[in-house]
Amino acid sequence: MKGKCYIQGLAAISPQHTFEGDLFTQPLVHQEGNMLTCVEPDYKPFIPANSLRRMSRMLKIGLTTALKCLQDSGTGMPGAIITGTGKGSLQDTERFLKDIRQYEERALNPTPFIQSTYNSVNGLIALQQKCIQYNNTFVHRGFSFENALLDSMMQLEEGAGNTLTGAFDEITAEHYFIKSRIGHWKAATIDNARLYEHLSPGTIAGEGAAFFTLAATPGTQHYGAIAGLKMLYKPGQEKLTASLHQLLVQHGLQLKDLDLVITGRNADSNFEHYYQHLDTLLGDTPQLPFKHLCGEYDTASAFGLWLGAELIKEQRIPALLFPMVKDIPAQLNHVLLYNHYFGEQHVFMLLTRD
Repeated sequence: MKGKCYIQGLAAISPQHTFEGDLFTQPLVHQEGNMLTCVEPDYKPFIPANSLRRMSRMLKIGLTTALKCLQDSGTGMPGAIITGTGKGSLQDTERFLKDIRQYEERALNPTPFIQSTYNSVNGLIALQQKCIQYNNTFVHRGFSFENALLDSMMQLEEGAGNTLTGAFDEITAEHYFIKSRIGHWKAATIDNARLYEHLSPGTIAGEGAAFFTLAATPGTQHYGAIAGLKMLYKPGQEKLTASLHQLLVQHGLQLKDLDLVITGRNADSNFEHYYQHLDTLLGDTPQLPFKHLCGEYDTASAFGLWLGAELIKEQRIPALLFPMVKDIPAQLNHVLLYNHYFGEQHVFMLLTRD
């Protein structure tokens, strides 16, 4: 996109108290084990009771987050609905697979299959809002949300009034167990508040949903703007350095102009060298890791973007959640988000105040 993409509204359901906008007043939520699950809100103000009974957990989380986002921006009808997800509704997928085995492929209930499809959240949002505009879901592992964001930028470039752009993923006990067999999670149980003190193989699992109302022009609310987006697949350190400098030069900036860098650091020693390389590039620029809040999952960068937008709006950093940040900048005008998904999909996002 040639110009900036402005965030006019947002919402998130995560393992923290994010849904009601309590990020700056609530303490860190501690959860037992290495699997962070969402703090779920009361769904009744957003979903009728008769529908609520038939919906799976991921559908409720995704739909409620999207409706809250539209409410926050004052937008009734989105110009497009675009989302990204790495796994979709795992709960429904597992239920359908178990039914196949239990009923020997006969007399299966089709509902779990229908609700497990990746675009079921998009379809539900469109039905709820009676929206017949452009509707798309990206399922590209660690690039799922980034591709949804890129598609949204192109839609705005082509004249869409606004887009409802988001991401959602969930974790289940079965999926946690499967991924633990290939070393995704830490062997020792740790407190998420002390995640960065335990540099060892693996990290902690997480989940969440985040939605944004995006437009080509500023809105009444001041969440800042997405000025740049760069995706890299399995880059080396030289490629990372060159791509970061290229992104900044395109917007007339240098490394010293960055007020804050939000990172996806997750204490996984297998991929810590990427962040150590970033440390050498940034020097004294304050860094803010966020994976102790939401855990690791395919679309965790959407939570990182939500966090960055909230910080830009409030122009402050909640000390209760980020005690590791000592040099708090006086102003947040240029914020960089860097995240990668298990060393494969890397992303830089440049956020600006204006």
